[in-house]
Amino acid sequence: MNANLPYIPARITVHLGAPRSNALDVSVPFTEYITNVACSEIYPTWPESAIRANIYAQISFTLNRIYTEYYPSRGYAFDITNSTAYDQSFVNGRDYFENISQIVGEIFNSYIVRQGNVEPLFAQYCNGTTVTCNGLSQWGSVTLANEGYTPYEILQYYYGNDINIVTGAPVMSITASYPGRLLRLGTAGDDVRQIQIRLNRISDNYSSIPKITVPDGIFSYDTEAAVRQFQEVFSLTPDGIVGHATWYRIQFIYNAVKRLNELDSEGIKLSEVTQQYTRSLSQGDRGIEVRNVQYLINYLSEFYNTIPSIAIDGIYGPATTNAVERFQQTFDLPVTGESDYATWDVLYRTYLGFIETIPFRYIEGNVLPYPGVPLRIGSEADPVRVLQEYLTYISGYIPEIPAVPATGYFGTLTQQSVIAFQRLKGLPQNGVVGAITWDEITRLYSDLYNGSRLNDGQYPGFEVGST
Repeated sequence: MNANLPYIPARITVHLGAPRSNALDVSVPFTEYITNVACSEIYPTWPESAIRANIYAQISFTLNRIYTEYYPSRGYAFDITNSTAYDQSFVNGRDYFENISQIVGEIFNSYIVRQGNVEPLFAQYCNGTTVTCNGLSQWGSVTLANEGYTPYEILQYYYGNDINIVTGAPVMSITASYPGRLLRLGTAGDDVRQIQIRLNRISDNYSSIPKITVPDGIFSYDTEAAVRQFQEVFSLTPDGIVGHATWYRIQFIYNAVKRLNELDSEGIKLSEVTQQYTRSLSQGDRGIEVRNVQYLINYLSEFYNTIPSIAIDGIYGPATTNAVERFQQTFDLPVTGESDYATWDVLYRTYLGFIETIPFRYIEGNVLPYPGVPLRIGSEADPVRVLQEYLTYISGYIPEIPAVPATGYFGTLTQQSVIAFQRLKGLPQNGVVGAITWDEITRLYSDLYNGSRLNDGQYPGFEVGST
């Protein structure tokens, strides 16, 4: 993926056969593809929790293929096949089930990750009867759903407790990761840094490839030496230049050594793929740095109604300027419309707050993930209104916590309600809603809202429905 961070492709190209077969390629909208797969792989009569769990797995499997450029890195011109020996069932032209279509429309821009990793999980699955595997059992998910498991609990059962669900991923067109230019001695940029990071990891498995001392995005002599040796090892022309063939061979080998297309992937950390702050950006600028800003802005627009969504086109035009201004207003930064260091820092940290720290259970209960910044006296944003709604709902069960009007403004009444909640939960009574307080509020709200059973030792001294 060109943006280095996962996104939802607007369209996906499906090969109607095994990879090497002379079969037709069809381009379909991503939501249509997932709906088709879900209708082909599972039954609409299954419990909704099982349907949702399976669809999350199907989305993540697909995005893993796209994010790692699994087929393009092998020289193919498609994104995925419909061969169940390699990928998922896709029946071109089939009819869809209404309930499955509706669920896909709700969650199509959500996917599974291992906590701390960036890449969509290779969410392997099988029917669990005629075929078994290390991943999700489709018929087993039905059994778990009938036993009362939520979609997240089903996914945890098969993929482990260390998974999160990323929600609100932006939608954009697929573009090849290859930057379209030759990388050679003297060139610089984030594309060079990506190659340096990948070569250093590959060298752990292929020790003849020398380490690059500092992956700083500058194509220096040690980078050239590493590229040249990589080319020698993998039978490419050893010219020390990264063109199209070398770029994708590096991608292919990097995927292999990190097992990115396996359930037990080593994983990719955010620091490995995210462009760090290099310079202030403003209207008229172009390039991958602009795309990164647009990606993060677009992602956060899913959670803040004050921030508009924008096209991720690498052009810092009026729409991007306006979106940055709205972001700056939301987070009480100087409103300049420029992506300076302070703006980038808050933008980046807020994004981290969403994708790295928020377990799926908070989404499953119809709750908003932690907004990434503490809420306190004077805060004014949509998450404040949501917080107030949660506190008021909890108040109906625990009268010690005062109800508050959902105004969207964090005033003294909201502060008093937060302090009362913190007192009940044994938290520092500072009236500030940071990550821990937010998680405790949303956890309790979710249990009350969904009527979830409590595990032994969960919320000591409190039972749902008690006063």
